[in-house]
Amino acid sequence: MQTSFTTEQLADPNVAESEKILRRCVHCGFCTATCPTYVTLGNELDSPRGRIYLIKEMLENGRPADAETVTHIDRCLSCLSCVTTCPSGVDYMHLVDHARAHIENTYRRPLADRLIRSLLAAILPYPARFRAALQLARLGRPLAPVFARVPALAPIAAMLSLAPVRRARTAAVTDPQPVSTPRRGRVAILSGCAQSVLDPGINAATRRLLTRFDVEIVAPRGEGCCGALVHHLGREDEALAFARRNVDAWIGEIEGGGLDAIIITASGCGTTVKDYGHMLRLDPLYADKAARVSALARDITEYLSTLDLPVLESRRLSVAYHSACSLQHGQRITALPKLLLKAAGFTVRDPAEGHLCCGSAGTYNILQPEISAQLKARKVKNIDATKADVVAAGNIGCMTQIATGTAIPVVHTVELLDWAYGGPKPAKLATSGRKDRARPVAAARV
Repeated sequence: MQTSFTTEQLADPNVAESEKILRRCVHCGFCTATCPTYVTLGNELDSPRGRIYLIKEMLENGRPADAETVTHIDRCLSCLSCVTTCPSGVDYMHLVDHARAHIENTYRRPLADRLIRSLLAAILPYPARFRAALQLARLGRPLAPVFARVPALAPIAAMLSLAPVRRARTAAVTDPQPVSTPRRGRVAILSGCAQSVLDPGINAATRRLLTRFDVEIVAPRGEGCCGALVHHLGREDEALAFARRNVDAWIGEIEGGGLDAIIITASGCGTTVKDYGHMLRLDPLYADKAARVSALARDITEYLSTLDLPVLESRRLSVAYHSACSLQHGQRITALPKLLLKAAGFTVRDPAEGHLCCGSAGTYNILQPEISAQLKARKVKNIDATKADVVAAGNIGCMTQIATGTAIPVVHTVELLDWAYGGPKPAKLATSGRKDRARPVAAARV
């Protein structure tokens, strides 16, 4: 794509980077076939190619964002399916990130939209606030249909509908026992924000499983939200503040006792932490440290694949594996989770159209509830068609989204692996009536 940025514009390193990304696009349109919003809406401006044109025009002319551009950028899920599809290597992720920051800095949204976005940014990254908000949301659930009738309040209705009916059980923190000597690794596990409130059992299962295979787990002080939620809202200063705080926490541990990996069990967070090196590349105090942190970031399935876990007998339990966009497109991890599940004795089934987003996408199912609902219905239809006993996924957002549309239990991949290798049966399966029991570890290994 030909561009005409001025020398003065290109002096801005963010503009210079976007210009290089824009020039790689050759208008081929391959991305339109795999873009969830284009497939759903059929509007060229709701495809990656269309959004690239809008971003180019906005940045090249150095103008504030307008309502039309904002509408189509807001409809982007950042699922990154287009990045997987693109034959030219267009770095759409960083281009749309720049566009969102530009929108946040130059466009004044309608009052209701501003308030809802500010509310999300003020609550979701902070576990204590989020926990209190969920308590209020449970009380307000009956009002969701009322809010849904007012377009400006539809996000409020979506938030109320997504709130869990029951409070998540607090995970026991005393399960892991000291590892034997010599240890097989030393890792930190991102505690995060929303996941720690919605389903603390995920990280509890991770701790049990890793400890069982002699991996030492540390909890660096000061670590928290990865910044993904505000990053995708265009609130770049807040996102970078979260990133710096985590970098400080992890670097302290790296330079102290050392770390073999930083384990992340929410793939949306994983994509962001792996991008810290890029996000903080212009910060002379953090660029090198952030790059070190990103190099150590691992999805839990990536790390487990290095441990040579035993191969188990069949469990007679079929698993529909949902490949989260942030895992398959953002981190290019596709086969590992399924191989681990198969080695643990599960029968894995692939739902049709696995490349398409479920519609969760961070806060997307709140801010774009209509499009999100269409994508969820399509995803659930394909999952239900597998007739699996359970759905496994690697991202809390996807799990929450899918669980509101299907009767099949939805659990994290690591919960099934923990169960298979001697841990407790996942709570969501414990009430399903199945009589499967964990089998002893076999001698063969992956």
